[in-house]
Amino acid sequence: MIKGLQKLTLLDYPGVIAATVFLGGCNLRCPFCHNASLVLPEKYGETISDTDFFAFLDSRRERLQGICVSGGEPTLYPQLEEFIREIKDRGFLVKLDTNGTRPEVLQSLVENNLLDYVAMDIKNSPLRYGETVGITDFDPTPIAESAAILMNGKTDFEFRTTVVRELHTPKDIEQIGQWLSGDEKFFLQTFVDSGDLIGTGYSGYTACEMEELTNLLKKYIPKAQKRG
Repeated sequence: MIKGLQKLTLLDYPGVIAATVFLGGCNLRCPFCHNASLVLPEKYGETISDTDFFAFLDSRRERLQGICVSGGEPTLYPQLEEFIREIKDRGFLVKLDTNGTRPEVLQSLVENNLLDYVAMDIKNSPLRYGETVGITDFDPTPIAESAAILMNGKTDFEFRTTVVRELHTPKDIEQIGQWLSGDEKFFLQTFVDSGDLIGTGYSGYTACEMEELTNLLKKYIPKAQKRG
């Protein structure tokens, strides 16, 4: 289900002129999610056909370098590999946005050289993952498996955490760093209310506070940066 198409972005794919395609549906219910209309079936809008999407790509071969495949959660779709192959066959770079809950799908895509860049969300420290993703008994083991696939592989990637005042403490940020310590790219981005949230009552940290949180993370992940 293609539920959205941003025809030009200079931000979603680092260093690449790209478009972003949004696939509907997600297996998490993060209360601070800013794309409720892509996650909750009762909020779904119109679907863009595959035919129309690929016709758009064919018309932009000389203007775009890459395509971001986002969601929702793209790895829920059995047809994802075929979908990405069709994009790659047209000569585009592909970036995947994922929540990391389906490591077996990520592994297959990486092994088949179908991804040029991956942005994986790290929702919180392991002990608070369930609270943060809206699933009380959530097991973060698949998240660790997906992180290991990226950290031990050759595909360019980044981790990113959207920091919410009500869900993330300095201790949580430090525990994330201890959990995923390494030399990877890691971005902290402050929560901003999009007006299309799943939950209510959430707020972001100030720019100064975000700098302090980033410095905490840098103790374990030296390349950590604040984004936005």
